[in-house]
Amino acid sequence: MNPFVGKIIPLILAFFVGILAKRLKLLQKADAHVLLKFVLSVSLPALTIIAINNVVVSADMLLIPVLAMVIVLSMFLISHLANKALKLPRAMFGSFLVGTMIMNSAMALPFFHAAFGDEGLARASLFDIGNTFMIFTFTYFNAIKYGDNSHTDKIDWSKFLKMPPLWAMFIAFSLKIAGISLPELPLNFLSLIGQPTTPLVMIALGLYFQPRLKNMGKAFWAIFIRMGIGLGIGYLLSLVLGLTGITATTITVCAALPIGFNTLIFADLENMDSEFAATMVSFSIIISLFYLPLLIYIFK
Repeated sequence: MNPFVGKIIPLILAFFVGILAKRLKLLQKADAHVLLKFVLSVSLPALTIIAINNVVVSADMLLIPVLAMVIVLSMFLISHLANKALKLPRAMFGSFLVGTMIMNSAMALPFFHAAFGDEGLARASLFDIGNTFMIFTFTYFNAIKYGDNSHTDKIDWSKFLKMPPLWAMFIAFSLKIAGISLPELPLNFLSLIGQPTTPLVMIALGLYFQPRLKNMGKAFWAIFIRMGIGLGIGYLLSLVLGLTGITATTITVCAALPIGFNTLIFADLENMDSEFAATMVSFSIIISLFYLPLLIYIFK
């Protein structure tokens, strides 16, 4: 078996473990939030520190979070142009717009770690930082704009600064710049804490999987913009800027990530079209299980 395929198949199987666990009522959809919260707060920061500790930091890595923000802004413009033809109702367009802007960067972490090891994880984490900054700022602003909740009158900008992976990166890069290598004991501890990251993310994706057949055509337009046109934008940016190696693969493939879970959260929080949001998120996840490994294989 191809070594790359051998690493990817367990990830896909872990996704279906989540679906099966929900079907057997061993776990429920609400548990996915707990799993991802543990990943975000505990296991991913540990894994991020190890990854950055083990890689050679290059100048082009600094571009990754910036280009993630550029991709989000591109999705904003393209979705508005698409809606001139689609003419979606306001609440549905709010979910449509937010869905195309939010990239499921949690999905990138296990695939990039499997394909590229610490080098891939470090770069995917940097992309996640740029994406998350936009989620809690510009994207959330648009959720407020197209939502129906008069009580929401401002953005909590501090959410981004409270992200544990952001502080993990700050600590890891500070140690790297200072030339300090972590001793064996803390490395072993961080490795132990970080190990659950990959299976927990994939199981949580399975728990979140909740397809709806209503408005599938419109949902697939959103998925095409997010994962199809996004791919083209990522590839073009890599080409124009002369990016190479894993950095180029990160920008190209992460630009084609599926629609993120925060689409569901914002749709519910701001009274947009929640059912439409669930349809977009679920179908984009199942497509990405096979689409992302293929893209990584092509562009690596």
